[in-house]
Amino acid sequence: MHPPLVHLVGAGPGDADLLTLRAARLLQIADVVVHDRLVGRGVLELCNPKARRIDVGKAAGRHALSQDGINALLAELAATDRVVVRLKGGDPFVFGRGGEEALFLLGRGIQVEVVPGVTAALGCAAATLIPLTHRGLARSVRFVTGHACADEPLELDWDGLADPATTLVVYMGLAQIGELASRLIAHGLAPATPVAVITDGCDRRQTVARTSLAHVAQASSSARPGGPTLFVIGRVVDAVGHVPTHAAEPPADPRLYAPAAGHG
Repeated sequence: MHPPLVHLVGAGPGDADLLTLRAARLLQIADVVVHDRLVGRGVLELCNPKARRIDVGKAAGRHALSQDGINALLAELAATDRVVVRLKGGDPFVFGRGGEEALFLLGRGIQVEVVPGVTAALGCAAATLIPLTHRGLARSVRFVTGHACADEPLELDWDGLADPATTLVVYMGLAQIGELASRLIAHGLAPATPVAVITDGCDRRQTVARTSLAHVAQASSSARPGGPTLFVIGRVVDAVGHVPTHAAEPPADPRLYAPAAGHG
């Protein structure tokens, strides 16, 4: 008999078409799906119709369940005869606390499989035609969180981040973007540095505000309340010369949606 197992699955940035095949197959056979708030509706629609779905989503000031509670729930659900999927927005190991959940489960003798997902930085960059690295503009990219723990200051490697040859992608930074921009400017990053403010990335509601570091706080004020917002800071924002302000309509070619040969 196999030991209990939990699958930590990345749901990607929202669009169900961006799931991995492994993720889709697990959802179709899952007995239980424990999911986050930002998992796309189309992704959840792929779940086994008989599966129990448990929403443990977190929003600012509102937690359906604490992280300790989620850990305990996963351990309780794990069983030898049950397919348990912990479905997390983006990638489980990129600002998803997947590492904490894996450590908790492994420490209790429960096996863990991690299924990677397209993290928001990659998905949003593709959807807005922003190359995160580009010859002559950016030789590296860094992902940081703009979310500080309650009552704690935002402490980052400001000198390292204020590098004009680095693309900076900020997750969960809407509340702190004014301070973050001020600190970057104070450490040498040009106020005119281009910034893309992407809300509801990879979704039909996607909007993009194109601005500068000096004006990013003002430009962010119109972001949809409660909508996930990502910031791309760096010269690459201007690399292609055109940042779509809304998500593109799906291609009309029906072959993109037809079953592959041998899988129909």
